[in-house]
Amino acid sequence: MKRKWLFPPLLVLLTVALCALGEENKPARLVVLSYNIHHGEGMDRRIDLPRIAAVIRSVAPDLAAIQEVDRKTQRSGGTDHAETLARLVGMKMVFGRTIDYQGGQYGNMILSRPKIRTSANHPLPFTEGREPRAVLRAEVQWPEGKAAALEPNGVIFYATHLDHTPDSTDRLAAAAVIERLTKADGNRPALLAGDLNSTPGSPTLKVLTKLWAVAETGRPLFTTPVSRPQRQIDFILYRPKSRWRVVEARVLDEAVASDHRPILAVLELLPKK
Repeated sequence: MKRKWLFPPLLVLLTVALCALGEENKPARLVVLSYNIHHGEGMDRRIDLPRIAAVIRSVAPDLAAIQEVDRKTQRSGGTDHAETLARLVGMKMVFGRTIDYQGGQYGNMILSRPKIRTSANHPLPFTEGREPRAVLRAEVQWPEGKAAALEPNGVIFYATHLDHTPDSTDRLAAAAVIERLTKADGNRPALLAGDLNSTPGSPTLKVLTKLWAVAETGRPLFTTPVSRPQRQIDFILYRPKSRWRVVEARVLDEAVASDHRPILAVLELLPKK
């Protein structure tokens, strides 16, 4: 009679169980990117979405806030940049229009690897004669694992692009709207990313950091001008402050694909205290 060996199947089951346990115990981390893509036009004046997509894929973000996105405009040859970029990076997408432009639309988008539960685009106050702005809000489902156990309702992700003029009136008004939306979220874990057209210590950042913390590690995170960055106007923020730990924050070394450098943060969700 042939002896039946039970060890290999048992080893397989044990390996699967250990892998599942390891997945459950992995830190609940998110890789977050913010990138103003200048409607896909690089410093060489070429509109090149595959190049933009390659930059995004190089850091494999879980969430990305993308600004200056064209949808079927004349300058972009009628191409839907939001749909195309989502396909090229293999992520889910929601788009938030800020203006109609050249026969199409222009605005912000969110790219997400996890499932997007809901989304809403909120217009922001603006002075007549200036470009309208908006903030795009999405509720994102955590993947399976420790993060889902820590926060089964997922994470809220805001993406925005604030006014660029020297006068801070519109930016402050926008910050007040974001503050109101934030308070309505209660203490749910949330992230805010985008081109704020404001520098650290500016009045706009002072308003936002009443409720939000800037993802930083103590070193400068300059994003513009793209060739030799000397200012930070692109940010990733998080709240509540006690629920997140900044693992990494850096600016990508990319000076051709757009007129901004992308900014990245790795954030770890912590248990409720």
